Amino acid sequence: MLVQNILIMPTSTVKKRIALFGATGSIGTQALEVIKANPALFEVEILTAQTNDELLIKQAIEFKPNAVVIGDEKKYAKVKAALAGTDIKVFSGEAALEETADFDTYDMMLAGIVGFAGLKPTLKAVQKGKAIALANKETLVVAGDIVMQTAIEKRAPIIPVDSEHSAIFQCLIGESKNRIEKIILTASGGPFVRKTPNFLVNVKKDHALQHPNWSMGAKITIDSATLMNKGLEMIEAKWLFSLEPDQIQVVIHPQSIIHSMVQFEDGSVKSQMGLPDMKLPIQYALGFPQRIKNESPVWNLKISGS
Repeated sequence: MLVQNILIMPTSTVKKRIALFGATGSIGTQALEVIKANPALFEVEILTAQTNDELLIKQAIEFKPNAVVIGDEKKYAKVKAALAGTDIKVFSGEAALEETADFDTYDMMLAGIVGFAGLKPTLKAVQKGKAIALANKETLVVAGDIVMQTAIEKRAPIIPVDSEHSAIFQCLIGESKNRIEKIILTASGGPFVRKTPNFLVNVKKDHALQHPNWSMGAKITIDSATLMNKGLEMIEAKWLFSLEPDQIQVVIHPQSIIHSMVQFEDGSVKSQMGLPDMKLPIQYALGFPQRIKNESPVWNLKISGS
């Protein structure tokens, strides 16, 4: 099981060096906020972006990584010139993503590249035995068997960043000897939950991008609106937690407070709850096995009638 493999991670008093693949996306920018808020715990070793050269340059100047990669080779010269007065190494192109993932100079990769493009660098890091904070579900959708088997062989911890899978992971801590009956992934339903067929006839892209609870990148927000994202999450959960398809259930939970649940064979159900804020699972993955204090709002359970 995934958790049994991950619990080998030691607690360290040394700063954790983070390779942030997909630094300019929603996950990447929020991860940098977490890192900035915890300078005694984390430092940035690698930053990558595909096309957003301007933001990558700003991030590099602020966080001073060892290396940056701009995927679009046409933008290499601009990034190189902007960082010429620093010691930051600049690379470009798809091959450079794999080459920097092969570096020995970082401790954990935050895999935040969107889509299939995230597979190769993530697999390279797993082959190196690096810890992975996995925010790219497509890596497991297209190659879950290969990635997870390699992670076991190389003793590479994989800590999920998706809020639902982070919740399942947290529920499984201390339960490695107990059989899972099923997991229950929650879905907000997106912006169109409870909408009538007549309303949906006139839906536009801008409507689909208005998620009621979560602040996410455009692709995942659209996938959430169509519920395609939940199908991908079911596949991701199958590989992460070594489950059969009939052990994975999805329920609509519009409030997005219960992030997911685990039911054990004795009938007990554990859940992880909190306000819908992606920085929480990002911080949990980066800091694992330690929980880190932050200033985020805390969900207040109000008992009916009190």
